Amino acid sequence: MPQASVNGINIHYRETGEGFPVVFIHGYTGNSRNWALTVPALRESFRTVSMDLRGHGLSAKPVGRDDYLFDAMANDVLGLVDQLGVRECYLAGHSMGGMVAQKIALARPELVRALVLVDTSASNQDSSRTHMRVGLLKIAEKQGMEAAFEAQLGMDPAADEIRSNPEAVRVWREQFLMTSLEAYLYCSEAMAERESLLKELRRVAIPTLIVCGERDEPFMEPSRQMHEAIPGSELAIIPGAGHSPQFETPVEFNRVLVGFLSRVHQTAPARP
Repeated sequence: MPQASVNGINIHYRETGEGFPVVFIHGYTGNSRNWALTVPALRESFRTVSMDLRGHGLSAKPVGRDDYLFDAMANDVLGLVDQLGVRECYLAGHSMGGMVAQKIALARPELVRALVLVDTSASNQDSSRTHMRVGLLKIAEKQGMEAAFEAQLGMDPAADEIRSNPEAVRVWREQFLMTSLEAYLYCSEAMAERESLLKELRRVAIPTLIVCGERDEPFMEPSRQMHEAIPGSELAIIPGAGHSPQFETPVEFNRVLVGFLSRVHQTAPARP
């Protein structure tokens, strides 16, 4: 599988299709496979690039706290697309990947022709989620990532429903365990300590689609806040979906995504 040396570490990525580039950034404890049901809906018309963030999937796993700051991860994305000759793209990020995507869109607006933010936020979340995550981090430190996975699954409000689909649990566990302990710990810190970008998002002047699963209550209000902050943005609530509509309800997610990108592609002129 292809890898690129970016900022001194190896970054694994997947690339397929031809046409205007669409770059995907996965979320916390995920990897490029999170978009496996999305890419086939686009590759006939677009060139798709999905990567494993540092500490995740098959990418290198540095061990320092500062290695997992959002600026470091954003620089990896920028370094990879530069190496791949991508001068302009549609940028999509899920959850933590959406937080990274916001930083990229603000720092390099000439790179991003349109932005897609999936079940993410522009500011810190409520204290109850932070408290739950602290408990999971302690389990990971003392008992390992497998124990942290089981604890997180058990805390999920839809745990029984999730366990009723053993294949989905198997895939989730496999991807979760491809995340290093350091990435698990320090990405969580980075999310908890980040500054709000809501005010900065007011200067985003590109077409933006904000997506949230209707059952993802913790990210519903943050999605509305981003929608209010970004001029002319669209907000799509995906029926029946939780935090990851791209693989929980892929048909509806793909319909919304493809419709948005197709409209943008027909109306947005390429920038010189």
